[in-house]
Amino acid sequence: MNDSVRGDLFSEYCPSREVLKHVTSRWGVLLLVALMDGTYRFGELRRKVGGISEKMLAQTLQWLEQDGFVQRIAHPVVPPHVEYRLTPLGEELGHRVGEVAAWIEGNMDGILVAQRKVAAAKTD
Repeated sequence: MNDSVRGDLFSEYCPSREVLKHVTSRWGVLLLVALMDGTYRFGELRRKVGGISEKMLAQTLQWLEQDGFVQRIAHPVVPPHVEYRLTPLGEELGHRVGEVAAWIEGNMDGILVAQRKVAAAKTD
């Protein structure tokens, strides 16, 4: 008997849509890519991912942890010392979204040309 469950992103009620939202949000992608470099403390991640607020960082880390992509490690010391790293599932996903991020960075010239074309056409 196979207990494996496969999501259906095209189904309105499939929980995979919520996971997709977490992963493909701007902050989800950036945190997954950032954590590919190793284990980070909260403040280190905030500095690494420019422009993210403390609230969004905490919320996105909670989502990614809940979905099984990030491991939160709380060390029993005073003051509290918490670190975040990717799980094996998160590493696999990090590679995939990292490829998309690298593709975007590598194709910015063409993307900017296309954006300018569309903007110019709208003003004509």
